[in-house]
Amino acid sequence: MSESGHNCMNKPAITLRHLTDENSRYAYQIDRTDIPEDWVDTADTIIELNRYGLEHHLPGHTFLAYLGDACIGLILIGEAIPWDTDPAEMHGVPFYRVMGFVVDKAYRSKGLGGEILENAIDSVYRDFGKRPLALGVHRDNPRAGRFYERHGFRRTGVYEGNDEYYLRMV
Repeated sequence: MSESGHNCMNKPAITLRHLTDENSRYAYQIDRTDIPEDWVDTADTIIELNRYGLEHHLPGHTFLAYLGDACIGLILIGEAIPWDTDPAEMHGVPFYRVMGFVVDKAYRSKGLGGEILENAIDSVYRDFGKRPLALGVHRDNPRAGRFYERHGFRRTGVYEGNDEYYLRMV
């Protein structure tokens, strides 16, 4: 990648910027009008979870993802607080939870979501160490399930409400 932030093919690079109070307004500009709130947390919820993690010094990051100057995504990956509904194999094991990952609908199906996910995981691993990852996928969202399977997650058959757990081991 060149210093200008572009790769050799002149395609703008994905950059991740930590979510802050100053830039949180951009999270609200991500068009996710086609995604029901019960599938992916809203920007308000993700911002609140980010604040909770910062206040309690939990390992993890919340990022706004940019393509050039356009804010196109939001992702939170942080230390998992154990839940009773976690798959048995995660009990007593420190792991991260992916909470609220959304890409603007105009930028989906272009390979950008995978780049955002992998870059965010790499950043968390680099800063806090490697751990397994868990996330939930709503039962009515098979497209998201296939996306996560392409990125090394596996279905568990364990549900919390309408969300099936997917795990990616280290």
